[in-house]
Amino acid sequence: MPELQKRVHSVLISVYDKTGLDELVRLLTEMGIVIYSTGGTQSYIEGLGLPCVAVEQVTSYPSILGGRVKTLHPKIFGGILAMRNDDHLSQLAHFEIPMIDMVVVDLYPFEETTKTTDDHDAIIEKIDIGGISLIRAAAKNYRDVVVIPSKEYYKDLHQIVASQGLSNISHRKKLAAAAFQISSKYDKLIYQYLNGGTNQMSELRYGENPHQKAWFKGDINEVLEVKGQKELSYNNLLDIDAALHMMNDFKEEHSACVAIFKHNNSCGLALRDSLSEAWKAALAGDPQSAFGGVIICNREVDKETAHEIDKLFYEVLIAPGFEEGVESMLLNRKNRALVKIKSWDLAPLIKKSAVNGVLIQEDNLKKQKKEDSRLVTSRAITDAEWEDLIIAVNCVKHLKSNAIALVKDKQLIGMGCGQTSRVDACKQAIEKAVRMGFDPAGSCMASEAFFPFPDCVELAHAAKIKVIAQPGGSIQDQKSIDAAELYGISMAMTGIRNFKH
Repeated sequence: MPELQKRVHSVLISVYDKTGLDELVRLLTEMGIVIYSTGGTQSYIEGLGLPCVAVEQVTSYPSILGGRVKTLHPKIFGGILAMRNDDHLSQLAHFEIPMIDMVVVDLYPFEETTKTTDDHDAIIEKIDIGGISLIRAAAKNYRDVVVIPSKEYYKDLHQIVASQGLSNISHRKKLAAAAFQISSKYDKLIYQYLNGGTNQMSELRYGENPHQKAWFKGDINEVLEVKGQKELSYNNLLDIDAALHMMNDFKEEHSACVAIFKHNNSCGLALRDSLSEAWKAALAGDPQSAFGGVIICNREVDKETAHEIDKLFYEVLIAPGFEEGVESMLLNRKNRALVKIKSWDLAPLIKKSAVNGVLIQEDNLKKQKKEDSRLVTSRAITDAEWEDLIIAVNCVKHLKSNAIALVKDKQLIGMGCGQTSRVDACKQAIEKAVRMGFDPAGSCMASEAFFPFPDCVELAHAAKIKVIAQPGGSIQDQKSIDAAELYGISMAMTGIRNFKH
């Protein structure tokens, strides 16, 4: 059995995007780690004045076919795939193959190329073969080899460097899983392109309204497992998508989290130690709106929680899993659907038809964290307030603009959304909190966009709200900051606007 801790002595680097590579290569060199590379990456490293062993020097074979074949050679893949046992090590020695302890890859930007050109040959040339092979080989041999499958995982490389080149097997296994996820997604994109970019289209009962025809294009079964007699409607699918996007920002919380959706907006959300308590708190946010809604959990639904949820009429319950016996209990009514999350791999692009064309934008998948915000007033924010504030920021992001969210004790107690005026959204959030039996005093307020005037700060003060988060960016930011300072309110600027239409 290989040792659980492994030290990196050598690394093969082959990246398309060189962003962030300078610092990493310098750190690896300072640690005495041997760097192997080829092509543009090799030239880049040598351009930094740092040592680098050319792959061609190892293989005694040049890059051929215009760079299509560089690393695909037994002397490279043998060093990656070799297990660190006597048999494999003796073969490496016999064939003079160097061991490679880490593989760092950033793939050719195939998807980006399909968006920027219609040149079929140019797109085909951006299908990465060597890079995919490298990360799959390293991932297969994760017991002995570290794989860094894209520049998004450079933080993991920094972590290993900080540990003097040591990595544990759980970390390597996690990176291996990420590598295969990236590989499978990459292959899927290529398949879709070569297949004409089409997916199967299925007809739905109707659209948003009964007089509208509707279809779903795609394969929902890749990411979700749907059970129950209920046929998912157009509106169900919209709410499921909205719920998945919100829970994507809460899925890794240590606390149990439940959110309830109606018409694409969350009418309840709470974090608690147990899922049943989170459900009760989320429902308390607006039990009237929750009727007939879509529920999502960040944990497996246990029997205790299922008994509580079963008391409410709802249409869809989404979760990573269901405890044994829960499915049969909850599917005792035919007009329900249970949805098991198989993958959190949300579509990277949002597409909408508009003015005789299609609008395409990147999905808003950035989760707000405390370190992303800066305090612009003198009153300090307590740890508990920060926790509520970040929950509020990640809630309001998923409400229709203009939007305000109020969070207190890890519970969404009030929300205003879909308003043409921000001050109306603020009034709605405060009034709703009071109507639902909550005291907004001491709660944390978040706005998805900046305050053009200090009127929302004045409303917050009247409600005795002590902490506000907003992105900032107005030419009149200082007026809102001054008002918050005057009223003893803490204001944090997040720097990220989250309009949602």
